[in-house]
Amino acid sequence: MAAIGIILLPMAAHADTPPTLMAGGDFGVIARTPAGAVQQATGSFDNGTVKNVTSVTSSVAANTPPETKDAYTLQLNTNEFRTPLCAGKPQCWGWMQFVFANNGSGGELYIKYWLRSLGAPCPAGWQSKPADSCYKKSAGTPTPNMPLVTSSMPRYKLTGSANGPQDAAVFTVDGGVVAVATARELVIGTQWQDVEFNVYGYDDESTAVFNGNAEFNTRTQIEYGGTAKPLCISTGFSKEANNLSFVAPPPLPTGTKPAVVFRQKKLAPGVLGAETPCASAVAIGDTHEVTFAGLAYDFQASGDFVEAQAGSEFEVQTRKVSGAPSWPNTSVNRSVATRMGTTQVALCDGTRLVVDGQPTELASGGSLSLPAGVDIKRAANVYTVRDKAGNSIHVTANTGYTDLAVALGTWPTRVRGLLGNPDDSPTLLEAKDGTRFRTPIAFADLYTFGNSWRVASTASLLRPCAQVAPGNPTAPFFASNLAYSVRVQSETICRQAGVLRPLWLESCTLDVAVLGPRAAAVHADRQQDVIDGNPPRRPPCSPAGC
Repeated sequence: MAAIGIILLPMAAHADTPPTLMAGGDFGVIARTPAGAVQQATGSFDNGTVKNVTSVTSSVAANTPPETKDAYTLQLNTNEFRTPLCAGKPQCWGWMQFVFANNGSGGELYIKYWLRSLGAPCPAGWQSKPADSCYKKSAGTPTPNMPLVTSSMPRYKLTGSANGPQDAAVFTVDGGVVAVATARELVIGTQWQDVEFNVYGYDDESTAVFNGNAEFNTRTQIEYGGTAKPLCISTGFSKEANNLSFVAPPPLPTGTKPAVVFRQKKLAPGVLGAETPCASAVAIGDTHEVTFAGLAYDFQASGDFVEAQAGSEFEVQTRKVSGAPSWPNTSVNRSVATRMGTTQVALCDGTRLVVDGQPTELASGGSLSLPAGVDIKRAANVYTVRDKAGNSIHVTANTGYTDLAVALGTWPTRVRGLLGNPDDSPTLLEAKDGTRFRTPIAFADLYTFGNSWRVASTASLLRPCAQVAPGNPTAPFFASNLAYSVRVQSETICRQAGVLRPLWLESCTLDVAVLGPRAAAVHADRQQDVIDGNPPRRPPCSPAGC
């Protein structure tokens, strides 16, 4: 998936496309003020997080190949808002963009204003594009060529302000002002609630293409008169994009200088990215749960379980099958289902798609858009289901098991189930009846907690799928329980795949032993810091035995 901005995605003016909420399409991310109106916002890239960025290219004009080196836009965009220029037309909205556009030989800073869906004719001095929308661009301020590479990106900042005497865009390098553009064509005032920032393509609906392994953390800071953390919302306003993926989990929204920060990276083919940088969790391998708060623990029960519940409109369940007889104290996700509003989607055994009880064919590269606003996409063995609120599941169908990633459209949000934490604390798990367990969690407590989230087969979202026998393991089973030779061989495969962090290396080692070498791939880029919620393990086996 193309990583789209904070609100992450595209813009217009060297991207002359009016804003479109990308419901059902690619989502970006916005930083939303928790109180009051945004006065000023700044987009930047965190120093120390920009790695391996050697080039970015995009199209600079219609009908030209998307290969102009150093062509891109930085876009800092507002939400849509009401304006008298819409003349009472209820579908018309104002929109503003603060833009730095670099065409590969030089740059330009400007502000662009939109009257979306106004219809003809446009007001005097405004241009029409497309036919039902109007735009007006401020005078541009030229700059030298500003390439995006590892050494330069942390030095760049784009600031937009809209509630002073004039609207102003400011582009700075190392704190020194390079360019300023001012104008006032629309007044957003107290309606400025959302801010979107990222790197996008230069021309209309174009994509900024980064080199392989490029990665960085993107920061959208807002000033609104307070210090409370902003909300992170998964949605997007523009139609340009970049070719990066969100990588989970994101850094948390920050206070003091309120900001939303997210990580994006050019991932290798087959590596699972995050559907949204706002909040994500996973249930992978046999079975490693990593909650929305970053708590990692192994869960080896079989049967149907609630992975995540967020409000009354979004739920995810898994059907886990025991690894018996070869590995009786392990389990894997066999099937996954979600309920998004009234729509139910199940992927049975990783091979059979069922939508609202009906078997549904979906070829690789295909997509379905359902009337309730739920979209389903398939790319080879990866299925994505997303609702109009930005909640999603990302299911990778492997031979004999599935890997699951769950993403939320708004954060913070209360989540319950195996992937939830009360008070968003990684030190706590909560049973369905509200009982809380501290981590590391003892073996008996883990399956008391787990049993509370069991779903009866008659009430399960997974009724269309093959049933499995419910049960719990008789003892914990970790990589340290493997025979020495098996553990060393499996760990070597994981290290060769680039899995180096201790907790993920242990999980990977167990997965490779139980599931085979291909199980290492899902761990390769999961380098986040997490809390280990498993109980202390015994030392691993030695060459002499256990």
